[in-house]
Amino acid sequence: MKTTVSEKGQITIPKALRESLGLEPGTELDFEERDGRLVATPVVRTDPMEKLVGLIARVDVDDAIARMRGPGWDPKVDGRHK
Repeated sequence: MKTTVSEKGQITIPKALRESLGLEPGTELDFEERDGRLVATPVVRTDPMEKLVGLIARVDVDDAIARMRGPGWDPKVDGRHK
């Protein structure tokens, strides 16, 4: 596939390549020269918090509190609860 560099240095990536690579408007590309060739690689940005998703098991908060308090806990005896 061929394309032409415009006066402003812009190129149009052929539709077939955009579709096969999943390139959408706003996709950042990193350009580098490698062995006399121009190589464009999509920049993958991830939110640092996304890396944690799935690492921490989902917890039932009420169940966790009940286990921490133990079987003998009575809200009537605990002075903080009225």
